[in-house]
Amino acid sequence: MLCWLTVAPTALWAAVRLVGLDRGPLVQALAFTPYIAGFSVLPLALALALRRWWPAAVAALTALALLGVVAPRALDARQPEAAGPTVRLLTANLLAGSGDAGTLVELVRRHGVDVLTVQEFTPEAQTALDQAGLDRLLPHRQLNPAIGTPGSGVYSRWPLSDVGLRHNLNGWGFTQAYATVAVPGAPPVRVESAHPSAPYALDQVGNWRADLTAQPPATPDGGLQILAGDFNATLDHGPLRALLRTGYVDAADAAGEGLTGTWGPYDGDLIPPVTIDHVLVDHRIAVRSVRVLALPGSDHRPVLATVTLPRPRDLALPVPT
Repeated sequence: MLCWLTVAPTALWAAVRLVGLDRGPLVQALAFTPYIAGFSVLPLALALALRRWWPAAVAALTALALLGVVAPRALDARQPEAAGPTVRLLTANLLAGSGDAGTLVELVRRHGVDVLTVQEFTPEAQTALDQAGLDRLLPHRQLNPAIGTPGSGVYSRWPLSDVGLRHNLNGWGFTQAYATVAVPGAPPVRVESAHPSAPYALDQVGNWRADLTAQPPATPDGGLQILAGDFNATLDHGPLRALLRTGYVDAADAAGEGLTGTWGPYDGDLIPPVTIDHVLVDHRIAVRSVRVLALPGSDHRPVLATVTLPRPRDLALPVPT
């Protein structure tokens, strides 16, 4: 009985994760799947130590299933043979503008960031960032500062075109600034500051799912796209995996940093960090490295992705002028 009581919870968790039953309270719970995967070897060890072979068999299958979906995030993935320019992209959630502007600008300067996407971007944050020198480092921008949490922005070292703003019509009504970046020697790249609604309460799960489903899909036979921001979802959530299947690659997952937490603890609560901030790149873009940095004043950690774009002739797309 002891063996079954320890094996059953992880086995049920594995079934929920594999089937994709992220509904109701299970949505928040599934964000912690990597921790359950690590724990899953303990029921197996107990069943083997007590020589209870049926519980051991179920525990072994459970551990294999959970570790099978989680462990690859810590391993480098093979990258496409992109030979174009290198771009450094940083994304940061500013927690209603509370993220320290000086630190963020210093991260941009120190790491040679070319493109910056921000969420929960306020008018005060815009002023503070420019006062700290961001306007000189990344002079081109598409911004939508707003009081509270709806604001977003895209900053760039290079000129922008086709700028616009996406409105998530559910939940908190977060906005998503987007623009096409003219990277010298590369095809145009559409970059969007992603921020779907959060499943912070049971009555918000539907809004969360609707916002994630409404994210722009990849265009694997067309132009290059990058979505970077606070997705309020991990790779264990079905809607995010569905978005990836349209032709995106999660940069942290590809670089072996997919288990590095980007959010938590929050308000002093002892919540284990979870990975809800992502940089999703077109599958033709090569991911060179990903780093998760620190930003005082925010409950999120910025994500820095260094990627190599394909050359225009590799995609038969025109070079931006």
